[in-house]
Amino acid sequence: MAVVTRTFWRRGVFLSAVVTAGLFANGAGCSSSTAADEPTRLTREELLDPETCKGCHADTYREWSGSMHAYAADDPVFLAMNARGQRETGGQLGTFCVNCHAPMAVRENATTDGLNLDKVDRKLKGVTCFFCHQADAIEGTHNGKLRLANDLVMRGRYADPVPNKAHAAGYSPFHDGTKVDSAKMCGACHDIVNGHGVAIERTFQEWQASVFAPTPNGLSCTQCHMKPVSRVPIAEAPNVYLRDRHEHTFEAVDTAVTPWPEKEAQAEKIRLMLAETLAVAMCVQIVGTRGAVQVIADNAGAGHSFPSGSAQDRRLWFELEAFRNDSPEPIYRSGVVPAGQDVSSLNDPDLWLFRDHFFDATGKEVHMFWEATRYESNLLPTKPPPAPLRSTHLIRRYPRDPNALLTAKPDRVTLRVLLQPIGLDVLDNLVASGDLDPAIRQATPGPHVVGTMLEWTPERAAATNLPFSARNEAAGTCVTNVPDRPTALNLVQSHCSADDPTLCSL
Repeated sequence: MAVVTRTFWRRGVFLSAVVTAGLFANGAGCSSSTAADEPTRLTREELLDPETCKGCHADTYREWSGSMHAYAADDPVFLAMNARGQRETGGQLGTFCVNCHAPMAVRENATTDGLNLDKVDRKLKGVTCFFCHQADAIEGTHNGKLRLANDLVMRGRYADPVPNKAHAAGYSPFHDGTKVDSAKMCGACHDIVNGHGVAIERTFQEWQASVFAPTPNGLSCTQCHMKPVSRVPIAEAPNVYLRDRHEHTFEAVDTAVTPWPEKEAQAEKIRLMLAETLAVAMCVQIVGTRGAVQVIADNAGAGHSFPSGSAQDRRLWFELEAFRNDSPEPIYRSGVVPAGQDVSSLNDPDLWLFRDHFFDATGKEVHMFWEATRYESNLLPTKPPPAPLRSTHLIRRYPRDPNALLTAKPDRVTLRVLLQPIGLDVLDNLVASGDLDPAIRQATPGPHVVGTMLEWTPERAAATNLPFSARNEAAGTCVTNVPDRPTALNLVQSHCSADDPTLCSL
């Protein structure tokens, strides 16, 4: 192989390196000190490798390296589900899964089914820099239908990219997170339709029907999942000046379950995002010497249903416990799951659980996406456009039976919202079929806590001063996680929708 000398820029200093052509992956061609040793621009082979990008875009690479985009082809749950799907469909699943989890491996003909990903070149695994920044057209609304230009122009949000010696750069509205229409690029991969025509993931559809979508004041996907960073250099190279960029962390709810870079940083990003997602109120009604609890939930922050994505596999539920001061044991509990146990296994008639359910053509409930011919869903809805304006608050009474009450008057009630990105029953199913290592099930962390725990006491409720009344029931007092009082009042007083009264009785 040929040996060449390349000069590049690293943290304010020009450096020279003698490298083997085709293997240089740390800032190749970011700049040149003289015309005599001016490098050629990066080759397509070099641009395919995210490690190449790391040389000039160190912070962006670090963020991406810990993201689920980077983890997509290494995720053992994905690998197990794909292996089972290929076996159970006789190979008919084909590139369905891997087309999104390792799109460049498919496009470079390195895999046809994802069963050989352990042998595929690392640079082709996951959702890579090249795949996203070469996209120049959207050829469908689902299943990863993005067209790549293959012209070596790396596209981004800037109409005036700084000239550089590494690669050509150009503006693309699909990469401009300040444009609401940029969501179409994300949507092409984050809506999934199976071979039976069933929309098994509908995140983009949900966003399109939300108050977040209408232009010109809507919010694109990147404004929530790729938080903006102000006044930073986009690359470590000459003549690069400070301006805004967005992070490449892509935080949502999924996390790596094996050793992976940036796990703690990702966990903190997820915690902060979830803390802004739901507005929740808990109201306690005292009826003589007994009582009842009303929980009100509103998807206030997500631009789509909650949870979203592979909602068949997700488990979102409410954990509520009521106590008296004279006993450490609760007088009532719902949604309390012992560590390591699946929430779906609870014998709990009052459980408030949000997820999708899949069914086959006979009406039998099934558990894998390739079997589904229809679905049922009870996800927390997103905010619709204000035409007509209506509430999306949902309410649940504890006990659920309208004629039942708690066994005693509570002195303290606690509430947590919990989210398991992949249900433990899903993992158990994959272990039982021999597709998932039981050690992965054991290593899977417990559920996310969505926001902070709410605690009702008479004293806290008096300080909050949020009165509550339900149909044909005693008045109550509430605590909420909403800091803005007018919004909190709206949450506890306007939970019933005039055009959808079922919202009052879920």
